[in-house]
Amino acid sequence: MSNITQTLTPTTHDLGQFEVRRVLPSKALSMVGPFIFVDQFGPAQLDLGTGMDVRPHPHIDLSTVTWLFEGAIDHRDSLGSFSTIRPGQINLMTAGRGIVHSERSPQEERDAGPRLYGMQTWLALPDGREEIDPAFEAIGDLPVIEDGRSKAIVIMGELWGERAATTTHAGTIYAEIVLQPGGAIPIEDEADERAVMLVGGEARIDGIALKLYELAVLKPGREMTLESSAGGRVMLLGGEAFSTRRHAWWNFVSSSRERIEQAKQDWREGRFPKVPGDAEEFIPLPEGAPKTVTYP
Repeated sequence: MSNITQTLTPTTHDLGQFEVRRVLPSKALSMVGPFIFVDQFGPAQLDLGTGMDVRPHPHIDLSTVTWLFEGAIDHRDSLGSFSTIRPGQINLMTAGRGIVHSERSPQEERDAGPRLYGMQTWLALPDGREEIDPAFEAIGDLPVIEDGRSKAIVIMGELWGERAATTTHAGTIYAEIVLQPGGAIPIEDEADERAVMLVGGEARIDGIALKLYELAVLKPGREMTLESSAGGRVMLLGGEAFSTRRHAWWNFVSSSRERIEQAKQDWREGRFPKVPGDAEEFIPLPEGAPKTVTYP
């Protein structure tokens, strides 16, 4: 019997110079642990002088995580935070009761022709903590587990006996795994819900081949082995199961539809704070049903 309970094929958005593949939320599954939104973008080489420009936009009741394999992105938010995101560094922005941020390619990337390859994920905040104060952290000193043919970076939570310093508001696991030819690593069974996504090369979970960019949801309570013959890159994500439903509309996530309606009105009427250093532009509230995509 397969230890993969279901596979989710992403919806691909072609944004001209790069593609964004959204696998969560989907009609078949809304969350894996606290992860309610999973985008994979690139790999892509953008034209000289161009870049990614995600104008200021709001979030509530969630945390965003930006993780890069290649390239660099400048993050600014309404708390006054500024961080240049680079591979191996997690940017965690907790929206709580409300935050506004932008993500843009740095000038040096534009001058060289930006590379874009990475993950953008959102984590729902748990009951009783949805409206906490907004916060931001960038952490580059993350645990690395290596054995010569496999390397894993623990981005959030505890895996393989190592715990990341990254703040978690609910039980969370998140890791990047790079396998060399012949590499293998165990996938532990402690989390309520787990999934893996092959984002480059090839890999198998307990002998079952993973398909590129699909999310493979794993059977709970079983330890498994991730391995590769030719080499591959895989994201592992999951954590505690949520018992309360979350609603999502555009950039807003909440257990309350009324709270989302309030956030829509607040953004429409300019009641969210501005982003210092990036206050001239913003993404307007969509009319009708939004695509949720906040890329340019």
